[in-house]
Amino acid sequence: MKQPRHVVIVGFDDAEMLDIACPSDAMDAANRLGAARPYRVELASLGGRPVRCSSGLVLVGQVPLEKVSGPLDTLVVAGGLGHGVAAANGRLLAEVRRLSRASRRIASVCTGAHVLAAAGLLNGRRATTHWSYAGRMAAAYTSVTVDPAPLYIKDGNVYTSAGVTSALDLTLALIEEDNGAELARSVARTLVTYLQRPGNQAQVSVPPAAPLPEHRMVRTVVTYISNHLSSDLSAPTLARVAGVSQRHLTRLFDGHLGTSPARYVRVARTEAAAQLLVQSSLPLTAVARKCGFTSTETLRQAFSDLYATSPSAYRNVNRRSSA
Repeated sequence: MKQPRHVVIVGFDDAEMLDIACPSDAMDAANRLGAARPYRVELASLGGRPVRCSSGLVLVGQVPLEKVSGPLDTLVVAGGLGHGVAAANGRLLAEVRRLSRASRRIASVCTGAHVLAAAGLLNGRRATTHWSYAGRMAAAYTSVTVDPAPLYIKDGNVYTSAGVTSALDLTLALIEEDNGAELARSVARTLVTYLQRPGNQAQVSVPPAAPLPEHRMVRTVVTYISNHLSSDLSAPTLARVAGVSQRHLTRLFDGHLGTSPARYVRVARTEAAAQLLVQSSLPLTAVARKCGFTSTETLRQAFSDLYATSPSAYRNVNRRSSA
């Protein structure tokens, strides 16, 4: 048997269990389905201490992070509510830096990107994280180009992924890199998940699922947008709603939402259209009109940018999934 691919997942207190389970279980499935080189996955923590997940469940640290030695195939940093404390832990960052030099590739799940950024491993790179933390990450690490839209991003040998279950999309991509598309599809079928969502597909349901921003003025504008999708939502209109200049409104959106007003409106309209496509039988022209698009072609372009698919294909796939 060929030498296993040594994969180390870095855990810490208040990590998200799915951030650890998605990569480990997908790679275990790949082993059972005949990976050319099996994956040997270990959970490492400082001192080898148990990892208390944010759910309250506790995972046993298999190996002290300080005693892990290379070469490693893949180093994965989990995310979770404890990412801020982890990113401020000098000992943890030193070990992540050390192991990054001994790893063929480096990856993070969700807010684990903040740990990679704090370790300096994302400097000059494009990266993603959970959409609700993207603005904070961009403000804290100005040398990183933070893109909150994709499910995962590959920049050189560094991979970052969005929130929680996008770890599965990333891991399927890694399995495909290592073993080919057929094994990745078999793993997806075994796990009863999408055969594979492309990395450039957007993190779904950003405006509808997002909590209202704390800033009163931004919250007012966001609420207005969601209630007036078919109306004029141009920059001058939104600035009048907020009672500020267009420039100041742009700064507020960038600071609190990590995006521009125009981009927010486009995504809100596209996601509303996605819901209508699945929940109704309205023709595409009616969906476009109800959601504020000037034409079906404009809707198609927005759909392609956000979901990497067409409205019709999205409707067909998601209706089958619902059925």
